[in-house]
Amino acid sequence: MSSLVLQSLAVMGQGMLGVFVVMALLALCITLLNRFGNPTKKNAKG
Repeated sequence: MSSLVLQSLAVMGQGMLGVFVVMALLALCITLLNRFGNPTKKNAKG
């Protein structure tokens, strides 16, 4: 393969890895906000 093709594949791989890392961080933040940011209602009557 051409060296330019290999370089472009390396850049594409880094970009895809970055996308997956950002998605994982967003999912972690949403999970943490749902766990700690949502107050539980113990007594709904009254």
